Amino acid sequence: MKPFDIVVVGGGGAGLYAAMEAMKTNPALNIAVLSKIYPNRSHTSAAQGGANAALGNKAKDDTVEMHVFDTIKGSDYLADQDAAEVLCSEAPKIIRELDNIGTPWSRMDDNTIAQRPFGGAGRPRCCYCADKTGHTILQTLYEQCLRKGVFFFNEYFVLSLSTEGSKSKGLLAMNIRTGKVEAFPARAVIFATGGYSKMYWNRSSNAAGNSGDGQAVAYRAGIPLKDMEFVQFHPTGLRKSGLLVTEGARGEGGYLINNKGERFMSNYAPEKMELGPRDLVSRSIETEILQGRGFESPAGQYMHLDLTHLGADLIKSRLPQIREMSMYFEGVDPIEEPIPIRPTAHYSMGGIDTDIYGRTPMDGVYAAGEAACVSVHGANRLGGNSLLEILVFGRIAGHAAAEEARSFDPGEISSREVEDMELELREYMKPSGHYERYGALREELGQTLAINVGIFREASKIEKGIADVAALKERFSHVRVFDTSDVFNTNLIQVLELKNMLDLAETVAAGAYAREESRGSHTRTDFPKRDDEKWHKHTMYTYENGKPVLGEKPVTMGKYELQERTY
Repeated sequence: MKPFDIVVVGGGGAGLYAAMEAMKTNPALNIAVLSKIYPNRSHTSAAQGGANAALGNKAKDDTVEMHVFDTIKGSDYLADQDAAEVLCSEAPKIIRELDNIGTPWSRMDDNTIAQRPFGGAGRPRCCYCADKTGHTILQTLYEQCLRKGVFFFNEYFVLSLSTEGSKSKGLLAMNIRTGKVEAFPARAVIFATGGYSKMYWNRSSNAAGNSGDGQAVAYRAGIPLKDMEFVQFHPTGLRKSGLLVTEGARGEGGYLINNKGERFMSNYAPEKMELGPRDLVSRSIETEILQGRGFESPAGQYMHLDLTHLGADLIKSRLPQIREMSMYFEGVDPIEEPIPIRPTAHYSMGGIDTDIYGRTPMDGVYAAGEAACVSVHGANRLGGNSLLEILVFGRIAGHAAAEEARSFDPGEISSREVEDMELELREYMKPSGHYERYGALREELGQTLAINVGIFREASKIEKGIADVAALKERFSHVRVFDTSDVFNTNLIQVLELKNMLDLAETVAAGAYAREESRGSHTRTDFPKRDDEKWHKHTMYTYENGKPVLGEKPVTMGKYELQERTY
C-alpha cells in the first residue's frame, strides 16, 4: 500500500477532530482514519451530558481560571497544570468552532449556547445538546472529514506498530471483512482508540469494543503508559446493565435517595450534594450500600436517582434518551418513579504517555483522547471534561502531526512481517487437547477486577486480583477460536480484544498495589489518606518480558499549590 502521511487509529471524537484539523493545517497531506467500527457508531456517541467551557452564558462571572482550578482540584492535584491550562483556555474556541460547523447546541432563551451544572464545577459551564451531546458532535465531525477528503478504512482492527529502533514505520491491521492482515506504512500514527474500562465487563458503562486496543499496541511496542490505576467509576449506571445515566440528570436537579428516603449526599458533600466530584459520589453510594441503606433486587443492591420532581416537560426535553433507556432496560419511567442505579466503571484516566502536543516518546507516534494520558484529569476526571479533552487534544495532536509528519520517513513494512502476523492469528484457530473459551475468561476478568481492584481497594484484595489476572493470562495461552472463517470473524476479534484487556489489567492492578495512598478514584482502605510526600507523582509502566515494569514521573506544577480537597 502507498504510504500515508498520517494514519489515525480510531474514528471517535478525538480521531475525527485530529483528521479534520490535520487536513485543515495541510490539505496536501494524505490522511487516513482506520476504525474498528463505522465512525458514527464510535463510543463518543455514548457521551450524553456535555462539554465544559467557560463561555459565561449561564454564569456571567465564570472564567477560564475558575475552570482551570476546578479541573486541578477535581484531579486531586495529580493533573499536570500546564495541560489543564491548555484544556480550559482552548475550550471556548472549540465550542464556538463546533457551533460554526453545525453542531446543534441546546440554547437558552437569549439564543446563546445553553450551559448546565456538572459535578465538581464552581459554575454551570457544561455545554450540551439535550442528553445526546457526543452523538451530535460525532456526526458533525464525520461530515467535515468526508467533506475535506479524509480516507476511511472502516472495520479494520489494529494489531501492532511496525517499528525500527525508536521510530514507527506504520502499523499492521486486520481487514475484518476479509480477515486479511494489511500493512499501513505511515510517516505519523495517531492513536485515538478510547478507553479500557470495559475490562470490568458487566460493571462498566462502556461499549464492548472499549478494550484499550491503542494503549495495548503502543505498550507492547515499547511506548510507556501512565497512571493506569486510576479508573473512574461513574456514580449512576443502570442497576442491571451498568449503562450510563448522565451526570446531566443530577445537573438538572435529580436527587440520590437511599432506602430511608434520605438525600444521603448531605453526609458526604454538604455543599455540592449530588454534584460532588464523581469519585466522591461513587464512594458515597457504595458506602451507603455496604452499610445496609441500599435497595434489594435479584440484580443486586442499588440506590434511587429521583427525577420525578423535575416534571414531564423538562425530562422529555432535556433528558429524553435517559427516559428511553430507563424504560427499555429497567422498566421504569423516570417521570413516574425513581431510576435504580449503582456505580459503574466508566472512564480511564490513564493511557499512553504524551506531552501537551500529543507526542509520545516514540518518533512519529501521537495519541489523543481517552487513549492518551496528557494528564489533564490526574486521579479523577470532572464530568464534562472528557468530551472537551478529546476535542482539544484531538485538534492539537492533528495539528502537530500535520506540521511534523514530513520530517519522518514512513519506512517499509515487509511482506514477511505481514505473513508472520497472519500465522500468529491462525494459531488461535488450531485445535488442541486442552482449550479455554473466550467468554469464560472475559467474565472472570470483569468479576475479579470489580471485586478486588474496584471502588475500594486494599492490599490482600489487590494481591488476589494480580494472581487472578496472571492465572487468566496463562489460561489465555490455551484460548481457542472456533470460527475458522476469514469473513467477519468476530470470535477472533473478541479474543484479540481480551488479549489487550488482560495486558492492561496487569498494569491497573500493579499500579493499584504500588500506590499506597488514597487519591481521587484510587481508594485504598488500608491507606485512607492522600500521601503527597511519597505519592504526588505519576506512575509509569513499560512492557518488559511480558510484564509491566513500574517507574515514575513528576507532576507538572504551576500556580496552584497542594491543598486539601473538600467539597
